[in-house]
Amino acid sequence: CEGKSVVGIGDRALAVLNALLSFYPDSELSEENGVIVFPSNAQLSLRAHGMPDTTVRRHLAALVDCGLIIRRDSPNGKRYARKGRGGEIEEAFGFSLAPLLARAYEFEAAAERVRADNSALRLMRERITLHRRDIHKLIEAALDEDVPGDWGSLWKRFRGVVEAIPRRACIAELEPIVADLAALHAEVDNLLETHMKSTNPGGNDSQNERQQPDSNTDSTFEFEPALEKSGATAEPKTRTAEPPKTYPLGIVLKACPEIADYAVDGIGNWRDLMVTAAQVRGYLGVSPSAYEDACHEMGQETAAMVICCILQRAQHINSAGGYLRALTDKARAGQFSVGPMLMAALKANGSPTRMTG
Repeated sequence: CEGKSVVGIGDRALAVLNALLSFYPDSELSEENGVIVFPSNAQLSLRAHGMPDTTVRRHLAALVDCGLIIRRDSPNGKRYARKGRGGEIEEAFGFSLAPLLARAYEFEAAAERVRADNSALRLMRERITLHRRDIHKLIEAALDEDVPGDWGSLWKRFRGVVEAIPRRACIAELEPIVADLAALHAEVDNLLETHMKSTNPGGNDSQNERQQPDSNTDSTFEFEPALEKSGATAEPKTRTAEPPKTYPLGIVLKACPEIADYAVDGIGNWRDLMVTAAQVRGYLGVSPSAYEDACHEMGQETAAMVICCILQRAQHINSAGGYLRALTDKARAGQFSVGPMLMAALKANGSPTRMTG
């Protein structure tokens, strides 16, 4: 079936071939058992789901032309078999299925090529779908958050590539489309990452600032370590509600929409996000000390974003506390940035968009 396009027959000719094979007495073709079948056109028509007699004859001729069967005509043109005294077939007239045996390896190779081509085509279309989805989400998120960049031009380029995708296309036609979308995807990623780095600069100065003691008046929260010893939930005390210099809150909420389900009055500012994250860490099984360490090393707003990302992927993380401690160790060594984590969540969990793409 999979190699029919290579052999050069259509679905209806294949149906006639299947009807012919249904008259073979064994489940497997063999020279020992003979390879000639001799049904009438009327019998073939019934086995081919009522195909008209003229259509049956046309497709039989096509099968002969393709070398899939051979005519073995009797002197009077009828299809029948002569049987011996014991009932065994001595001579048969009809259609020989010998070519199917002789070309079995050829047909298997053709079917394998078709399967490989279909698999490659499916993967190519999946790549196109993923690029389309990600580019769509990222451009809309950038527009919603007023991220600097020529997003209108990028959107037009994106739509131009998408609208040029043919409904039926081979791999050769889709390859340049995938390349164009991949290049556009990389350009969008770079613009967003550049913006994120500019609004949340890293480096040693940032790390040193994050490791300042709790007495820092710019700190949004103050932890009470005694709460951990008593087994109580380590909810931070609010001191100020100044918005931190970090990634746009809207992008965080787009990337991690599940955090909003835990906010009693919604999340309208960074203070709301950090208060909610401090509560959620308990639901995730993160100890107060692990969260406090993360806030000291990463900064409280970044730790809150990490909790949001962990919550979003909670089903895929065995130990949220252990995972957070590993990220905290990286932050302590100056090797952690929440940007890639946030970008991955944004791509996977972007909210429904208004644009068409």
